[in-house]
Amino acid sequence: MESWVALFLVLFFHLLSGSNGAVFTLQNKCEQTIWPGILSGAGRPQLTNGGLELRPNQEITVTAPTGWSGRFWARTGCNFDRSGKQGNCTTGDCGGLLECQGSGGVPPASLAEFTLDSPEDFYDVSLVDGFNLPVSIVPSGGTGNCSAVKCTADLNLSCPKILTVTGNNGTTMGCKSPCLAFNQARFCCTGEYNNPQLCTPTTYSKMFKNACPTSYSYAYDDATSTFTCKGANYLIQFC
Repeated sequence: MESWVALFLVLFFHLLSGSNGAVFTLQNKCEQTIWPGILSGAGRPQLTNGGLELRPNQEITVTAPTGWSGRFWARTGCNFDRSGKQGNCTTGDCGGLLECQGSGGVPPASLAEFTLDSPEDFYDVSLVDGFNLPVSIVPSGGTGNCSAVKCTADLNLSCPKILTVTGNNGTTMGCKSPCLAFNQARFCCTGEYNNPQLCTPTTYSKMFKNACPTSYSYAYDDATSTFTCKGANYLIQFC
Protein backbone atom coordinates (compact mmCIF):
# COMPACT_ATOMS: atom_id res chain seq x y z
CA MET A 1 0.00 0.00 0.00
CA GLU A 2 2.81 2.39 0.88
CA SER A 3 4.36 1.97 -2.57
CA TRP A 4 1.06 2.96 -4.21
CA VAL A 5 0.85 6.02 -2.00
CA ALA A 6 4.40 6.99 -2.90
CA LEU A 7 3.67 6.50 -6.62
CA PHE A 8 0.51 8.60 -6.35
CA LEU A 9 2.41 11.43 -4.64
CA VAL A 10 5.14 11.37 -7.31
CA LEU A 11 2.57 11.54 -10.11
CA PHE A 12 0.57 14.21 -8.28
CA PHE A 13 3.50 16.54 -7.80
CA HIS A 14 4.72 15.85 -11.34
CA LEU A 15 1.35 16.88 -12.75
CA LEU A 16 1.15 19.85 -10.42
CA SER A 17 4.55 21.19 -11.42
CA GLY A 18 3.83 20.54 -15.10
CA SER A 19 0.61 22.55 -14.91
CA ASN A 20 2.60 25.56 -13.76
CA GLY A 21 4.97 25.50 -16.74
CA ALA A 22 4.27 27.48 -19.90
CA VAL A 23 3.83 26.29 -23.45
CA PHE A 24 5.48 28.59 -26.00
CA THR A 25 4.26 28.48 -29.59
CA LEU A 26 6.86 29.84 -32.02
CA GLN A 27 5.20 30.96 -35.25
CA ASN A 28 6.93 32.14 -38.41
CA LYS A 29 4.78 34.63 -40.33
CA CYS A 30 7.77 35.87 -42.34
CA GLU A 31 8.17 35.24 -46.05
CA GLN A 32 11.53 33.55 -45.48
CA THR A 33 12.81 30.74 -43.27
CA ILE A 34 14.06 31.82 -39.86
CA TRP A 35 16.05 29.99 -37.20
CA PRO A 36 14.75 30.85 -33.71
CA GLY A 37 17.35 30.85 -30.96
CA ILE A 38 16.58 30.21 -27.31
CA LEU A 39 18.82 31.19 -24.39
CA SER A 40 17.82 30.04 -20.91
CA GLY A 41 18.66 31.96 -17.75
CA ALA A 42 21.40 30.81 -15.41
CA GLY A 43 20.64 27.42 -13.91
CA ARG A 44 17.59 26.86 -16.13
CA PRO A 45 17.34 24.00 -18.63
CA GLN A 46 17.92 24.68 -22.30
CA LEU A 47 14.83 24.28 -24.49
CA THR A 48 15.22 22.31 -27.78
CA ASN A 49 19.00 22.60 -27.26
CA GLY A 50 18.69 26.31 -27.93
CA GLY A 51 17.76 26.49 -31.61
CA LEU A 52 15.73 25.19 -34.54
CA GLU A 53 14.62 25.93 -38.09
CA LEU A 54 11.17 27.37 -38.82
CA ARG A 55 9.90 27.63 -42.37
CA PRO A 56 7.32 30.25 -43.52
CA ASN A 57 3.89 29.69 -41.91
CA GLN A 58 5.31 26.89 -39.75
CA GLU A 59 4.88 26.81 -35.98
CA ILE A 60 6.25 24.64 -33.21
CA THR A 61 5.43 24.31 -29.51
CA VAL A 62 8.06 24.28 -26.78
CA THR A 63 7.22 23.48 -23.15
CA ALA A 64 9.11 25.26 -20.38
CA PRO A 65 9.23 23.98 -16.79
CA THR A 66 8.07 25.87 -13.74
CA GLY A 67 10.28 28.84 -12.92
CA TRP A 68 11.96 28.97 -16.32
CA SER A 69 13.49 32.21 -17.59
CA GLY A 70 15.13 33.13 -20.85
CA ARG A 71 14.84 34.77 -24.23
CA PHE A 72 13.80 33.92 -27.78
CA TRP A 73 15.00 35.60 -30.97
CA ALA A 74 14.97 34.94 -34.72
CA ARG A 75 18.12 34.36 -36.72
CA THR A 76 18.06 35.26 -40.40
CA GLY A 77 20.09 34.35 -43.48
CA CYS A 78 21.49 31.15 -41.96
CA ASN A 79 23.45 28.37 -43.63
CA PHE A 80 24.49 25.20 -41.79
CA ASP A 81 26.15 21.95 -42.78
CA ARG A 82 24.26 18.68 -42.32
CA SER A 83 25.52 18.29 -38.77
CA GLY A 84 24.36 21.78 -37.75
CA LYS A 85 27.79 22.36 -36.21
CA GLN A 86 29.27 24.59 -38.91
CA GLY A 87 27.52 27.62 -40.33
CA ASN A 88 26.64 31.26 -39.93
CA CYS A 89 23.68 33.64 -39.86
CA THR A 90 23.40 37.21 -41.14
CA THR A 91 21.67 38.34 -37.92
CA GLY A 92 21.32 36.76 -34.49
CA ASP A 93 24.12 34.23 -35.03
CA CYS A 94 25.06 32.12 -31.99
CA GLY A 95 28.49 30.85 -32.92
CA GLY A 96 27.60 29.18 -36.20
CA LEU A 97 25.49 26.47 -34.55
CA LEU A 98 21.97 25.38 -35.48
CA GLU A 99 21.31 24.55 -31.80
CA CYS A 100 22.75 27.43 -29.79
CA GLN A 101 23.35 25.26 -26.70
CA GLY A 102 23.65 28.12 -24.22
CA SER A 103 25.08 30.78 -26.52
CA GLY A 104 23.27 34.08 -27.06
CA GLY A 105 22.63 35.82 -30.35
CA VAL A 106 24.92 38.46 -31.79
CA PRO A 107 23.10 41.83 -31.93
CA PRO A 108 21.16 43.28 -33.56
CA ALA A 109 18.28 40.97 -32.63
CA SER A 110 14.72 41.59 -31.47
CA LEU A 111 14.12 39.68 -28.22
CA ALA A 112 11.12 38.08 -26.51
CA GLU A 113 12.06 37.75 -22.83
CA PHE A 114 10.36 35.80 -20.02
CA THR A 115 10.64 35.09 -16.31
CA LEU A 116 7.99 32.57 -15.26
CA ASP A 117 6.36 32.05 -11.86
CA SER A 118 8.04 34.88 -9.98
CA PRO A 119 5.30 34.62 -8.63
CA GLU A 120 3.68 35.94 -11.82
CA ASP A 121 5.13 35.63 -15.32
CA PHE A 122 7.07 38.71 -16.41
CA TYR A 123 7.56 39.20 -20.15
CA ASP A 124 8.65 41.85 -22.63
CA VAL A 125 9.79 42.53 -26.18
CA SER A 126 13.20 44.17 -26.08
CA LEU A 127 14.97 46.24 -28.71
CA VAL A 128 17.84 47.04 -26.36
CA ASP A 129 20.00 44.70 -28.46
CA GLY A 130 18.70 46.30 -31.65
CA PHE A 131 16.15 45.04 -34.19
CA ASN A 132 16.20 42.44 -36.93
CA LEU A 133 12.58 41.24 -37.29
CA PRO A 134 9.15 42.22 -35.94
CA VAL A 135 8.18 40.06 -32.94
CA SER A 136 5.04 39.83 -30.82
CA ILE A 137 4.03 38.05 -27.59
CA VAL A 138 0.38 37.07 -27.18
CA PRO A 139 -0.62 35.36 -23.88
CA SER A 140 -3.56 32.96 -23.68
CA GLY A 141 -5.39 31.26 -20.84
CA GLY A 142 -3.81 33.28 -18.04
CA THR A 143 -5.14 35.56 -15.32
CA GLY A 144 -4.22 39.16 -14.62
CA ASN A 145 -3.40 41.91 -17.09
CA CYS A 146 -1.96 39.53 -19.72
CA SER A 147 -1.58 42.18 -22.43
CA ALA A 148 -0.31 41.34 -25.89
CA VAL A 149 3.02 42.99 -26.70
CA LYS A 150 3.39 43.62 -30.41
CA CYS A 151 6.35 45.11 -32.26
CA THR A 152 4.98 44.77 -35.79
CA ALA A 153 6.72 47.73 -37.43
CA ASP A 154 9.70 46.96 -39.67
CA LEU A 155 12.37 49.25 -38.24
CA ASN A 156 14.74 48.15 -40.98
CA LEU A 157 12.82 50.42 -43.35
CA SER A 158 13.47 53.54 -41.25
CA CYS A 159 16.79 52.67 -39.63
CA PRO A 160 19.34 55.53 -39.74
CA LYS A 161 22.30 54.70 -41.95
CA ILE A 162 24.72 54.86 -39.02
CA LEU A 163 22.79 52.03 -37.29
CA THR A 164 22.09 49.91 -40.38
CA VAL A 165 23.42 46.37 -40.86
CA THR A 166 23.40 45.28 -44.50
CA GLY A 167 23.62 41.89 -46.18
CA ASN A 168 25.87 40.90 -49.07
CA ASN A 169 23.38 42.31 -51.58
CA GLY A 170 23.12 45.64 -49.77
CA THR A 171 19.70 44.88 -48.27
CA THR A 172 19.11 46.13 -44.72
CA MET A 173 19.14 43.08 -42.44
CA GLY A 174 19.04 44.75 -39.04
CA CYS A 175 19.15 47.98 -37.07
CA LYS A 176 21.80 48.31 -34.36
CA SER A 177 21.08 49.75 -30.95
CA PRO A 178 22.89 53.06 -30.31
CA CYS A 179 24.81 51.29 -27.52
CA LEU A 180 26.20 48.76 -30.02
CA ALA A 181 26.85 51.40 -32.66
CA PHE A 182 28.58 54.02 -30.49
CA ASN A 183 29.66 52.12 -27.33
CA GLN A 184 29.12 55.19 -25.19
CA ALA A 185 27.95 55.15 -21.56
CA ARG A 186 25.00 57.46 -22.14
CA PHE A 187 23.59 55.12 -24.80
CA CYS A 188 24.43 51.93 -22.87
CA CYS A 189 23.31 53.17 -19.40
CA THR A 190 26.69 52.16 -17.97
CA GLY A 191 29.30 53.88 -15.81
CA GLU A 192 28.09 57.23 -14.55
CA TYR A 193 24.90 56.76 -16.57
CA ASN A 194 23.95 53.54 -14.76
CA ASN A 195 21.02 55.32 -13.17
CA PRO A 196 17.44 55.83 -14.43
CA GLN A 197 17.57 59.52 -13.57
CA LEU A 198 20.67 60.07 -15.71
CA CYS A 199 20.12 57.52 -18.51
CA THR A 200 17.13 58.98 -20.28
CA PRO A 201 15.69 58.50 -23.78
CA THR A 202 17.82 59.59 -26.72
CA THR A 203 16.90 60.51 -30.27
CA TYR A 204 17.66 56.94 -31.33
CA SER A 205 15.75 55.21 -28.52
CA LYS A 206 12.78 57.47 -29.21
CA MET A 207 12.80 56.25 -32.81
CA PHE A 208 12.55 52.64 -31.56
CA LYS A 209 9.85 53.62 -29.07
CA ASN A 210 7.73 55.47 -31.60
CA ALA A 211 7.78 52.42 -33.88
CA CYS A 212 7.06 49.89 -31.09
CA PRO A 213 5.50 51.73 -28.10
CA THR A 214 5.24 48.66 -25.82
CA SER A 215 8.80 47.43 -26.39
CA TYR A 216 11.98 48.21 -24.48
CA SER A 217 13.84 50.93 -26.35
CA TYR A 218 16.72 51.36 -23.87
CA ALA A 219 17.81 49.80 -20.58
CA TYR A 220 15.62 51.83 -18.19
CA ASP A 221 12.45 51.77 -20.29
CA ASP A 222 10.62 49.66 -17.67
CA ALA A 223 7.44 51.63 -17.02
CA THR A 224 5.82 50.99 -20.41
CA SER A 225 7.63 47.81 -21.41
CA THR A 226 7.31 45.12 -18.71
CA PHE A 227 4.11 43.05 -18.54
CA THR A 228 2.75 40.39 -16.20
CA CYS A 229 0.39 37.42 -16.40
CA LYS A 230 -0.16 34.27 -14.36
CA GLY A 231 -0.57 30.71 -15.59
CA ALA A 232 -0.58 31.58 -19.31
CA ASN A 233 0.76 30.01 -22.46
CA TYR A 234 2.43 32.30 -24.98
CA LEU A 235 2.40 32.75 -28.75
CA ILE A 236 5.66 34.25 -30.01
CA GLN A 237 5.08 35.46 -33.54
CA PHE A 238 7.85 36.58 -35.85
CA CYS A 239 6.84 39.08 -38.60
